[in-house]
Amino acid sequence: MFHWVGNNHRSIYQKIHAYEILDKRKTMTALKAGEDRAILLGLSMVLFSVMMYFLLGITVLRSYSDSVWTDEASCTVVNATITWYENCSYSCGAECWRSSSYPCLQVYVSLNSSEKVVRLLHNEETQDSNPECFYIPKCYKDYAATLAMLQNISERLRSQSRVQCFVDPTDRMKNAILTQIHGRVAVFHSLFWPTCTLIGGTILIAMVKLTQYLSIMCERLSHIKR
Repeated sequence: MFHWVGNNHRSIYQKIHAYEILDKRKTMTALKAGEDRAILLGLSMVLFSVMMYFLLGITVLRSYSDSVWTDEASCTVVNATITWYENCSYSCGAECWRSSSYPCLQVYVSLNSSEKVVRLLHNEETQDSNPECFYIPKCYKDYAATLAMLQNISERLRSQSRVQCFVDPTDRMKNAILTQIHGRVAVFHSLFWPTCTLIGGTILIAMVKLTQYLSIMCERLSHIKR
């Protein structure tokens, strides 16, 4: 009878031990899957940040570094008038183009630092498109709407009188621009967010690896105590 009771206790203990091993294996499998997903997420964040560095480096940073209008200055609007009309063409369908025109608004400002009068342009692209005009609107069929828009811009510049502009410190460009396509704020954000993503992905991978290392060390210590 005692022999039967001993065998019964031993079989119960073996079943409990088998359940514990099975439960431990399920837990380890779940943890392994979670760790794999975390590492994959971390690697994706690192890869995404590298791609963002590359894309923003050839767009925002390159545009900012190529711009010669880097010094910010205070400008007083001297004159803002529509002088003549520029010809343009607009699309009327597939392989269809029609002629139109837009008013050329010329704006002159006085640099408060040197009292020099220069022509004011909207941004760097205006210098390449037509440096004689302040703003190059999109070519439309409705000339009256374009004229009304430029007249509104002219009135706003006159009412402000003094505006912040950007000038070339080397004086190679004899004009100033009102806004930069990619200014310092855009450059900051183009570097800040990819850097945050890179740091976050690296920390995530490092934490998973640290957790795995601590788990292995704890398991080794438990085997030594046994």
